Amino acid sequence: MNDYIIKCENLGFTYSDGDDSGSVEIPALRNVSLSVKRGEYLAILGHNGSGKSTLAKLLNMILTPTVGKIYIDGVDVTADDFTEDDVFAIRRKIGMVFQNPDNQLVATVVEEDVAFGPENLGLPREEIRRRVNSSLALVGMQGYSRHAPHKLSGGQKQRVAIAGIIAMKPDVIIFDESTAMLDPLGRREVVEIMERLNREEGITVINITHYMEEAARADRVVVINDGEIALDGTPREVFSKVARLHSMGLEAPQGNELVLLLRAAGCKIDGDSLTEEECVETLYNFISKEKTI
Repeated sequence: MNDYIIKCENLGFTYSDGDDSGSVEIPALRNVSLSVKRGEYLAILGHNGSGKSTLAKLLNMILTPTVGKIYIDGVDVTADDFTEDDVFAIRRKIGMVFQNPDNQLVATVVEEDVAFGPENLGLPREEIRRRVNSSLALVGMQGYSRHAPHKLSGGQKQRVAIAGIIAMKPDVIIFDESTAMLDPLGRREVVEIMERLNREEGITVINITHYMEEAARADRVVVINDGEIALDGTPREVFSKVARLHSMGLEAPQGNELVLLLRAAGCKIDGDSLTEEECVETLYNFISKEKTI
């Protein structure tokens, strides 16, 4: 079995912005080479317009690259002889959850919406029912199976959209700014589902986000800047490069930024603060040490 579920080689994509005076070529991605291991939890960061959502659409074959190669589970999906049937087969391997859940909900009842994908696969009724029940249970929505999706909260709608993807049994799920329209509680719920899918179900998760605290929870972080990969490493490695992040219009997680500001103000604070929990511990240790001096 191939260790890498996704491999991109020298990937590039250019949009054509046509008008009456002619077409303008707008490069969105340049020379992107990226490998994603099977079962990895990857976060992708970048400022608005950096190219991160374009990359997601290329991986899901919504867009076709201008140059370069994409391999999904060892298959060259950019090959000239790649057919529409091949595209359908690959899309079964990679699910995608978008920013606005309303754009993914297609039925008037929750369980019917989750069943939509498996029904299109032509699965037996018993298997569809099993997948619907297990998918709703995974996202904590089993008690809402007969509810109308449009009456749910934003976070609940997004959980139903995720359940619909899970029911297709993909190897990879790409979350493209999937928490951007949610309140803090909804964001936390969706991130916890991402982690559960990755760590308990073994699904490869790619979270494209602009929330640093979300990215800090991943196994690995990739930063895209102006269409190119600027940073790639563990969250601790990437978020240690604060000045570089600032130069790209990004920040480190808030706890990390707070500790850096306190150090700049003269506070002798030791320890890391990548997550909220680490920040609390770092500040607690600092205050406790100060009291004993």
